Amino acid sequence: QVQLVESGGGLVQAGGSLRLSCAGSGLFLGDYTMGWFRQAPGKEREFVAAISWIAGSTYYADSVKGRFTISRENVKNTVYLQMNILKLEDTAVYFCAGGRITSATSRATRYDYWGQGTQVTVSS
Repeated sequence: QVQLVESGGGLVQAGGSLRLSCAGSGLFLGDYTMGWFRQAPGKEREFVAAISWIAGSTYYADSVKGRFTISRENVKNTVYLQMNILKLEDTAVYFCAGGRITSATSRATRYDYWGQGTQVTVSS
């Protein structure tokens, strides 16, 4: 069974940092373009960051550019989202997603596999 499992969420003060992990099972994440999305209650899911399968190019939402970094560690079959200088508006459930697409994309419909999400709460 194909699964993506996020971890690393929690409660953090504004200005702090968290690193989210997305572990794959039943698939090799190195063969997929991987993305991170987030969703706050009552709001639509929004794109955060993506890393392409080919070349490893990265793509970030303007709201997180310069603060967040997406990366992968293939030997651990894991994708990461390093989040620095966290803001209150970063509070959301963060989802890991994977798709057999050739380049990073912000379109959620292009991703085939999704994790269950991990909660990130930023406090003042």
